[in-house]
Amino acid sequence: MTSSNPSKRPQPLIVGRPALLMIDFQRDMYLPVQEAGIPRMDGARERVTRARALVAAARKFHIPVIFVQEVHRPDMVDFGRELDGEEDVHCIEGQKSTEIAAEDVDFRLGDYLIPKRRYSAFFGTDLEILLKGLKAETLVLCGGLTDVCIHYTFVDGHQHNYYCRVVEDCVGGSSLAAHESALRAMEYLQTGARSMSAAVLCAFGAFAPSKVA
Repeated sequence: MTSSNPSKRPQPLIVGRPALLMIDFQRDMYLPVQEAGIPRMDGARERVTRARALVAAARKFHIPVIFVQEVHRPDMVDFGRELDGEEDVHCIEGQKSTEIAAEDVDFRLGDYLIPKRRYSAFFGTDLEILLKGLKAETLVLCGGLTDVCIHYTFVDGHQHNYYCRVVEDCVGGSSLAAHESALRAMEYLQTGARSMSAAVLCAFGAFAPSKVA
């Protein structure tokens, strides 16, 4: 993606140590919209396939993979204002549909897992503590929704001074228009924020942890 400001030059895709954030790859992403309770674009299976390839590459090149899971208590006390908009009740604790789609995204016992009660993976979670422990500087974001949980996690990461990258063929929005608008908004915050999975795979392959040890 080319910046509209010619004086702005994008940073490298990876700056320092990266971490791959797999946001809300849960079983409900395959459900019909009326059952999942969340509007979304088609193409989830194709996005999952591409994202799983990123997980495999991250594991191969010793890049941390962090799975983020939206989950709400059955009495819905932690939804807050989340149901005031287009979304219906979703991601209820204990339901099969709320689980990480482990077999599809290669989620393993012992992997880093961040449960969240709000859209941003930073809000009310220990993600920041984990990232500091991992000495991560670049966050690579996949998952959904582009205009909701991806966008708000990106913004919080940006405000915490991380280099944030959104893999645009591994994220899907509540609609195509919302997806594209959110991608533009993230690129506005960080020139070079948008990338494709093929480029990220190449960047992961070129990453050498010894250079930033």
